[in-house]
Amino acid sequence: MTREQFIEHAMSDFESSLIGYAATILNDSDRARDVVQDTFIRLCQQDVAKVQDNLKSWLFTVCRNRALDVLRKDKRTQPLEEIRWKKIAGPDLQPDEQTDLEERLSRVMKLLDRLSDNQREVILLKFQQGLSYQEIQKITGLKSGNIGFLIHTGLKRLRDLIPTDL
Repeated sequence: MTREQFIEHAMSDFESSLIGYAATILNDSDRARDVVQDTFIRLCQQDVAKVQDNLKSWLFTVCRNRALDVLRKDKRTQPLEEIRWKKIAGPDLQPDEQTDLEERLSRVMKLLDRLSDNQREVILLKFQQGLSYQEIQKITGLKSGNIGFLIHTGLKRLRDLIPTDL
């Protein structure tokens, strides 16, 4: 596989999930796209042999660090409602079911915003991005036991926050 093919493959496999991840950190989908673009530019500058075995973790780590740099620089955030969440509904849903699902997802995302930054981040990495504890550890620098604790306490808090009608 050529270098160009490697980069194209990485972009097709991870670009959309990286944008979603960066958007959860930045609360801004446009800035998230910029961060992901920077992430892939940095990938283009890397030795393929050094990153290919841990590509997913490497990309999420670079994306996270770049997003946190942007936050530190700007020191401002936008409301979570402005993020365009990737649609998760299947093609079998009727329009009213799709709308209901999107509304419930939006309500859960607002509740996630009430968790600590670390809890929200590890929950999204685990359940939205499907990463393993080891991958989350590489991205965040947190220890595996700490990740498990944050997920456990975050989900417990989320269960307490979610109304019964949701």
